[in-house]
Amino acid sequence: MDLSIVIPVYNEEGSLPPLLQELCEVLGATGLAYEVLCVDDGSSDRSYEVLRELSHEYPFLVVIQLRRNFGQTAAMQAGFDAARGNVVVPMDADLQYDPADIPKMLERLDQGYDIVAGWRADRRDTFINRRLPSIIANRLISATTGVHLHDYGCTIKVIRRDLVKEIRLYGELHRFIPAVASLIGARICEVKVNHRPRRLGTSKYGIGRTVRVVLDLMAVLFMGSYMARPIQIFGLAGLTSGIMGFLLCSFLAVQKIVYGHALADRPLLLLGVLLIVMGVQLVSIGLVGEVVARTYHESQGKPPYHVRTWLRGGVEQAAVARSLLTTPARLSEPAPSETNARAHGPNDGSRE
Repeated sequence: MDLSIVIPVYNEEGSLPPLLQELCEVLGATGLAYEVLCVDDGSSDRSYEVLRELSHEYPFLVVIQLRRNFGQTAAMQAGFDAARGNVVVPMDADLQYDPADIPKMLERLDQGYDIVAGWRADRRDTFINRRLPSIIANRLISATTGVHLHDYGCTIKVIRRDLVKEIRLYGELHRFIPAVASLIGARICEVKVNHRPRRLGTSKYGIGRTVRVVLDLMAVLFMGSYMARPIQIFGLAGLTSGIMGFLLCSFLAVQKIVYGHALADRPLLLLGVLLIVMGVQLVSIGLVGEVVARTYHESQGKPPYHVRTWLRGGVEQAAVARSLLTTPARLSEPAPSETNARAHGPNDGSRE
């Protein structure tokens, strides 16, 4: 399988037939072997029924129905887990993205990049509640992560399979895919894409998501800098707080012992004690974080590094992601013992 298109779907029954028709025309002309994975994220309209009907018309269509609405990030991760293509392309189902952009993005991927991100240079959305928050968020994310992109909110991207299997998405992290991928050394570029006005359905986004973006950005920064060494951020903050509290209490102790000043009505005394207590708590959190970080890496066999390629006997080989061993496709395969039993029939004890 050359290409997997991953499309989270939430109440998009009207846009699905024309979207699949466009994808069929565009991808069919490329000569690539492809699949389209539509993940129904608990839609309350007829999206799943429409997809079920379309699956008879389009043999490349794979439909995944989630039990309830888990959010776009979870739906996208479900599609990533099931994707079989060497290249994975996430995109929305609202017809605002043009499938004709996919071939030119694939060409840029062949130039040595791991991710080709879309850039809606001429965005067809309202300014106040859509474009303005996006502009602010893009500048904030670029400045804090060091991955400078014009449009983090653009869903359409072209990503290599080995990278997709290395990253895990939680919360609202789907918009931070380039930033998360950069933590493991991904090579990223940006391509202008055609953004079309919304014709069907309603937008699921608004200015209220700005707070979520800020919180998820904090999580990305922590994962990038201190995931494997939490004591360095919590311990540093704890030592700073504890030393300040100790110096403040020492100053008050000198005033009390040497000069006889009363301390009962001094707010500085409470502040000094508070800083010491906070220091002890932060250092304790850092130590607990160190234990959790080691449990996270060692119990799951997750190394603190990521390999791009292997070179054996002068032959370069692509690295195999560890998560490939736990994808749903692998989990659904029968165990070796089960396969042998089916092939050879019951054992001697069962014959008796």
